[in-house]
Amino acid sequence: MEKIFNTLLDSFIENKVGIAEHFLNDALAKALKANLIALFGDNKLQAAGTGNNAKTGYDASFRGDHIYWLDRSHNNVHENSFFDLMDSFVKYLNETCYTGISSYEFHYTLYEKGTFYKKHMDRFQDNDSRKFSMIMYLNADWEEKDGGELCIHHEHSIQTISPLNGKIVFFRSDELAHEVLLANKARMSITGWLRS
Repeated sequence: MEKIFNTLLDSFIENKVGIAEHFLNDALAKALKANLIALFGDNKLQAAGTGNNAKTGYDASFRGDHIYWLDRSHNNVHENSFFDLMDSFVKYLNETCYTGISSYEFHYTLYEKGTFYKKHMDRFQDNDSRKFSMIMYLNADWEEKDGGELCIHHEHSIQTISPLNGKIVFFRSDELAHEVLLANKARMSITGWLRS
């Protein structure tokens, strides 16, 4: 995994957006996707809001995804394998880049056909604990016509990233506005934040 971690961090240093293929191996991505689909089938996913705590708002014309928070207390073997991977990455990140990351939070994310998330930032105005944003995709056989790209707004350019299976995207939560373009079929990922 160290080679993939290095690819991710090298691209982050070069372009403010780290990208690496196969961060999630095929077996883990398939198992996590199956978990997500089962949770959705059991009506466990909830409409995602904007803001935090008492300030949370819900507006499907701005954000249309549904989410379910991951937690080790679920005792799900695949989620725990994911957390083990995150622990390894955070340890590597802290040792090589001195980031001081002390915790994280992740949720499953499902965009149904016809949904999107307009341009936004990931850090709350009244809470600066989120340091890095991470998205890991669970979409096998994704094609360009399926839409759902992540669109990152740099100062002088726009970067479009396809949500291909196993890929990770990594960037500072307070630095880059971004959006999820219209999904033309169900689009799945794990999304989260490294915190200090």
